[in-house]
Amino acid sequence: MTERLAVVFDVNVLVGAITHGSAEFESWPSPPPVTDNACADCLGIANDAREFSLFLSAHVLTATAHVLTREQRGFGWELARAREYIALLVDIARASGGDVVDPPRRVTDSADPEDDRVLDLALACEAAILVSDDHHLLDLSPWRGIPIVTAREFASRTDAMRRAAGR
Repeated sequence: MTERLAVVFDVNVLVGAITHGSAEFESWPSPPPVTDNACADCLGIANDAREFSLFLSAHVLTATAHVLTREQRGFGWELARAREYIALLVDIARASGGDVVDPPRRVTDSADPEDDRVLDLALACEAAILVSDDHHLLDLSPWRGIPIVTAREFASRTDAMRRAAGR
């Protein structure tokens, strides 16, 4: 088996995986086929643990839970449901060979301090790729040699790679 590449998903990908379309977090099927929820497809790819190891940080997990439980401009989830989802994300990360890390705060390359925290994580785990649908991060790509791609691009390219390999 080849070594898995480290991948980081931005908060918007983690939130989108569970809030867009009919996503449920009991299972994360992996593409192919690519579905209408690219964020869920990304989690399915991480859950497969074939090519990628998912890395998370406490900050990213806290921000994800905050967005899900926030009433205004959020999704109004109950805290218990958000905690279940966070626990599942941690399980996926660890099962894929990744982990939850606490990166030092070093990056100040983005206009948004929240984006800098995601970049800190990518730097700390030596990510091969960062997946985000945030144009502020996408505009930085490649950042310090790390490509930053959309969830749709990540899912589609992984699907194409798998199909080409005959998996």
